[in-house]
Amino acid sequence: MELTTSWKEEGRQEGRAEGWQEGQLQMLLRQLRRRCGPVPSAIKAKVQALSTGKLEDLAEALLDFSSLADLERWLRKR
Repeated sequence: MELTTSWKEEGRQEGRAEGWQEGQLQMLLRQLRRRCGPVPSAIKAKVQALSTGKLEDLAEALLDFSSLADLERWLRKR
């Protein structure tokens, strides 16, 4: 019984982490749309492929973006 409870808790923790990352990604994409305009699918896919750490870096960097070109430059450097 205790082992089952441990697996359930581990599953909940993984679910929370995945949910948090998905929420962070969706918020970041909304901010990018607002800052840079529509984000093409190819660029959106690159953003979606970023690690959690890189998403956090992008969230900070986008404050300095003024166009989609800034986002493209940032992604090329990664």
